[in-house]
Amino acid sequence: MKYLIDAQLPKRLSVALQNIGYDSVHTLDLPDQNRTKDRYINTVSLKEQRVVISKDSDFIDSILISGKPFKLLYVATGNISNTKLLKLFLDNIQEIDHSFATYRLIELTPETLIIHQ
Repeated sequence: MKYLIDAQLPKRLSVALQNIGYDSVHTLDLPDQNRTKDRYINTVSLKEQRVVISKDSDFIDSILISGKPFKLLYVATGNISNTKLLKLFLDNIQEIDHSFATYRLIELTPETLIIHQ
């Protein structure tokens, strides 16, 4: 699975995913860095078949209305430390990866993964 991490999430998440073998880029790796517009993120996501990981609820509307981005992991954790966020991802990455084989929209909360059909 390939991932594109949005600006509200730390670059460390992208690095952590890379360290365990995933193809991951952060908006900081894109030409406009953290000023990258959502439509450009959607374009990259579709072109490269990347799952967008974001806290931006606008992506939920976009995927439901227009089918963009390719797939979405919506992070609904509220404000938690980066350390807790990274642990949450790493503890759930196999289930996340497995779920994206079938589903396009997944929500990550501190307690669970919510699969949207």
